[in-house]
Amino acid sequence: MSATPRHILVTSALPYANGSIHLGHLVEYIQTDIWVRFQKMQGHTCIYVCADDAHGTPIMLNAQKLGITPEQLIAKTDKEHRADFADFLIEFDNYHSTHSPENRELAEYIYKQLRAKDYIATRTIQRPYDESKQMFLPDRFIKGECPRCGAADQYGDGCEVCGANYTPSDLKNPVSVLSGTKPIAKDTKQFFFELGKLETVLRQWTQAGTLQSGIANKLDEWFTSGLQDWEISRDAPYWGFKIPDAPGKYFYVWLDAPIGYMASFKNLCSKKPDLNFDDYWKADSQYEVYHFIGKDIAYFHTLFWPAMLHGAGFRMPSAVFCHGFLTVNGTKMSKSRGTFIQARTYLQYLNPEYLRYYYAAKLSDGIDDLDLNLEDFTQRVNADLVGKVVNIASRCAGFINKQFDNQLINVPADSELFKQFTQAMPLIAKDYEQREFSSAIRQIMALADSANQYIDAQKPWAMIKQTEQRDNVHLVCSMGLNLFRILIGLLKPVLPGLCAQSEAFLNIAPLRWTDLAIPMGVQRINTFEPLLTRIEIEKVTAMVDASKENLAPAVTQAPTPGGEAIKPEISIDDFGKIDLRIAKIVTAGFVEGADKLLQLTVDLGEGNTRNIFAGIRSAYDPKTLEGRYTVVVANLAPRKMKFGMSEGMVLAAGPGGKDLWILSPDDGAQPGMRVK
Repeated sequence: MSATPRHILVTSALPYANGSIHLGHLVEYIQTDIWVRFQKMQGHTCIYVCADDAHGTPIMLNAQKLGITPEQLIAKTDKEHRADFADFLIEFDNYHSTHSPENRELAEYIYKQLRAKDYIATRTIQRPYDESKQMFLPDRFIKGECPRCGAADQYGDGCEVCGANYTPSDLKNPVSVLSGTKPIAKDTKQFFFELGKLETVLRQWTQAGTLQSGIANKLDEWFTSGLQDWEISRDAPYWGFKIPDAPGKYFYVWLDAPIGYMASFKNLCSKKPDLNFDDYWKADSQYEVYHFIGKDIAYFHTLFWPAMLHGAGFRMPSAVFCHGFLTVNGTKMSKSRGTFIQARTYLQYLNPEYLRYYYAAKLSDGIDDLDLNLEDFTQRVNADLVGKVVNIASRCAGFINKQFDNQLINVPADSELFKQFTQAMPLIAKDYEQREFSSAIRQIMALADSANQYIDAQKPWAMIKQTEQRDNVHLVCSMGLNLFRILIGLLKPVLPGLCAQSEAFLNIAPLRWTDLAIPMGVQRINTFEPLLTRIEIEKVTAMVDASKENLAPAVTQAPTPGGEAIKPEISIDDFGKIDLRIAKIVTAGFVEGADKLLQLTVDLGEGNTRNIFAGIRSAYDPKTLEGRYTVVVANLAPRKMKFGMSEGMVLAAGPGGKDLWILSPDDGAQPGMRVK
C-alpha cells in the first residue's frame, strides 16, 4: 500500500431503471462501497459515481403498460433506487442517469470520434421483425434455442446455460416475446463498431494485470475465435438517444450505458469546481479508474468499453473487477421459495449492516458465486458482531461508566496485546486493497477473540470486589475499550453505521486508518447503550414469507398418498416431446464437493455418449452401476452446473435416501432403443 495520496475514480455497474434493487444486486454495490470507504480512510481522494441505466426497449414498453411516459418511469425508479442504496449505507459521491444531457453529449462525441477514425462501418443486414407488432425486435424480445448447446427458452443475446454470446439471428426456433409469433427476417441498415481493428491494443490491455485471471482466460478464448464487429444501432421505435445524421436510428443501450460512468462524473465536476474531468479521463492520465461489475457483463466492459475509450481518444480503465452471482441457501434466487428478496423487503425486517457484514465475510477477489445461507447468516452475525465485537464494549463500558466516572486511563501501546492488534493492521489493509474481504474479516475476528480472552483471563467482575484491584480493573477495561476502538475502526469500511455509533459512545472524532495504532489516552466516554441486537430467526422467516410469490397455476387435483399435489395436467403432445432412450452406464464416479450427485457417462449407442450428473449418490455405490442399463431423457437441453455440463437425465423413482431406484429396462435391451 502506497503512502502517496492517490486519485481514484470508482464505479459500479449501472442498475437498470426498469426494476427494483434486490439482494443479488447488492453484492456488487456493497463490495464497491467497502473498497471505496477503505480508500477514503487511507486518506486518498476516492470518488464513487453511479447512475441509473435508463434506456432500452423494456423501459419504453413497461412505461406504455403502466400508462406513463418513460421519463416518469425513470424518475420513479431513480427515487426508489436512491432510497434503497442510502438505507444500505452505500455512499455515492454522485448518482445520475444515462438519460441526461451529459450522457447524450459524450455518446455523440465518442461515436463521431470513432466514425472519424474509421472504426464505424455501415451495412445492410436482416433483423428479426414482428409483423403483428410492426416493429424490429431487440435481443431480449426474442427467445429460442441456444445455437451452441441447444438449451431452450434463451434470450436473443446470450445463453444462460452455457454462457455463449450470439445475435438473435443465430437462435434456433425463435419466437417474439411480445406476440409469440415467429419473427420474419427484414432488411435494415445498421452501424457496427469494428472491434477487430483494435485487437492489438485490447490484447495488450487485457494482459497488463487489469483483469482477474478467470476473466483474462475467457478473453483469450474470444481472441482466439476472432473478435466480432459489434452492432451499435437500433431501429425506431426505441427509447434512447438518436444517432447523429441517421434518421430513425438510435444508439443501442450498451453503447451509452458505460458512457454513463463518464457522464455521472462530468455531472459531479459541474458541481465541484476543484474536480477536473480531463484529469481522470484524458488518454495519458496518471489517475486511477476502476469498474466493479458482475461476471455476466464482462464481455462489454473488457472488450467493447476499453475499445470505445481508446478509439475515441480517452484513457482505458486501470482495472475491471468482476464478481460472481448470488445464490440463497445454495440455489438460484426463487420467488416461489421466497429467496428472491428485494432490498426494501429486507430493510423492513433486518438491519442492513447484517448483510454488509455477511457479504464481506464471504467476498474475495475471485469470480466465484456467493451463497447467502440464511441459517449461517443468522449464526455468524450473532456470533461475530454481537457475541464478539460489541460484547467487548458492553463488558468494559459498565465498569468505566459506573466505577470510574466515564473516564479512561492511558494504556501501554507497547504491550504485547496492543502490538498484536497494530501489527495486524498492514495485513488487513492489504486484504482490503486486494478485495480479499473474507480474509480481512477472519483476521479481525481473530483479534476480537484475543480481546475477549484477555478480558476473560483478567476477570474484572471479580477484581472489582477487591479494593486493591480497582486500578487493575480500570486498566483492563480501558485496554478493552482501546482494543474495541481498533476493531471497530478496522470494520469501519464494512460497518459505517456501527462505527459512527461507536465513535459517539467513545466520544472521539471519525476514525482514520492512521488513528488506530495510537491509544486514546485519558478520555471521557459516554454512557454505553446497546450498539447492535441479535438477529431474531422469526424476522428472517417473516422476510422470506413476505418475498414469496405463488407462481404456479392453481392445482385442482387431489394430493397423492405421499402428500404432494399432482402438478397441472399436460397434453399428450407435451408428453410426446420427451425422448426416452435406453442407455448403458459406461462409467460412474463421485463428484468432488457434491453430497448428492454421481457423475455418469452413458452410451446411447453408435458412439453417442453423454455426461450426466444424477442425484442418486445416497442409494448407489458408483462401481455397482457400471455396465448396467437405465432409461434416460435423451432430448433434455444440456444444463451447465457448478461441476460441468449435464447432457441428459437418468430416470429414478422412490421416496429418497437409500430407497431410490434407477429405472432399469429388462434384459435384452440395447443402447439407443426408444422407450415407449
